[in-house]
Amino acid sequence: MRIAIIGSGYVGLVSGACFADFGHNVICVDKDAAKINSLENGKIPIYEPGLDTLVASNVREERLTFSTDLAAAVRQVEAVFIAVGTPSRGEDGQADLRFVYAAAEEIALAMDGFTVVVNKSTVPVGTGDEVERIIRAARPGADFAVVSNPEFLREGAAIYDFKHPDRIVVGSEDPRANVIMHEAYRPLYLNSAPFLFTARRTAELIKYAANAFLATKISFINEMADLCEKTGADVQDVARGIGLDNRIGSKFLHAGPGFGGSCFPKDTLALTHTARQFGAPARIVEAVAAVNHERKLKMAGKVIAACGGNVTGKTIAILGLAFKQNTDDMREAPAIDIIKLLQGAGAKIQAYDPQAIEQARSLVNDVAFCQNAYTCAEGASALVIVTEWDAFRALDLDRIKNALFQPIVVDLRNIYPPDEMRKRGFQYSSIGRR
Repeated sequence: MRIAIIGSGYVGLVSGACFADFGHNVICVDKDAAKINSLENGKIPIYEPGLDTLVASNVREERLTFSTDLAAAVRQVEAVFIAVGTPSRGEDGQADLRFVYAAAEEIALAMDGFTVVVNKSTVPVGTGDEVERIIRAARPGADFAVVSNPEFLREGAAIYDFKHPDRIVVGSEDPRANVIMHEAYRPLYLNSAPFLFTARRTAELIKYAANAFLATKISFINEMADLCEKTGADVQDVARGIGLDNRIGSKFLHAGPGFGGSCFPKDTLALTHTARQFGAPARIVEAVAAVNHERKLKMAGKVIAACGGNVTGKTIAILGLAFKQNTDDMREAPAIDIIKLLQGAGAKIQAYDPQAIEQARSLVNDVAFCQNAYTCAEGASALVIVTEWDAFRALDLDRIKNALFQPIVVDLRNIYPPDEMRKRGFQYSSIGRR
């Protein structure tokens, strides 16, 4: 099967590489000539475990190619996936769909024969209708179908998620499109991946609803962590106690500094905007977004409290910049707000992350970036663990203690046991634990 992917960012590149690995002929298109040139030279613009190897092998097998020529790419395929960015626009959280609609116009002029146009980007309810209207206006006689096929990829585990999905959601109004979508994902039949065929608007809402629900679990357990600190309970035991209930489940019940990344912050705001537009306010989701914003402010306050209530002139070491482990994604990362708030309180910041330092340079100023965790700790009045990288789970604690000016550790990911840290002589604080 011949497939075009419009947009070679995170979703587009992972999807294109995985479809190619299924045996399809895939061409990834992007307007950024520098990005396409880098990809053609084997340089991957994002960090995702295993993606460089997957791209290289499928380029070598001539199943995966890259181009800036959208028209030429679309003319030769049966399905074209739109995987461009849909960032938030303004404080109300409305999704910016300019790139989606621009892609639709270009696709309309290039299609040759029946073509399935697939929205892979995360878009509000009704976007597929507008994409169809745009294409129909540009090419009244064109033979095409517009489909919603949301992605459910976790950064850091995206390749596994694509190849072992919990479900494949296809929102379609055309039986011919369903056949082509089945063919695109046919190799997953061996894994018994369940297809869920729905109306197009339903598929669009499924994506937002899924992300909002997971974000709700995160904000819920973070509020329970605050309550645990006040009552002397242990949030990790609380999470286990409720997570063992099959109706609730254990995932996304890890207390921490709040959620970030390219999906949850943006999608919760977009869903609340859509809900208000349709006169059905999503009050729970509105509260989730507010709680998450406040969470980051609280984390900076927690660090200041651990330092005796004053960080003026003190050096604070930040371990972890990316919003989660196994990615270099700094979008809405809690570390950004924590660093800026600490700097506002008079602190000096030195920081280390295994992958995200280059991305962080343009987002935070006056930060001394370090080569490893130990140089980061050198001379600091406190060490703050913000991201749960595996490399931070087995630090040489004696070496860390000797490097610090004061043996203060603020663990925002609950990586270490409190009793052990105190026995080693640290002034240790964590999230929702005594």
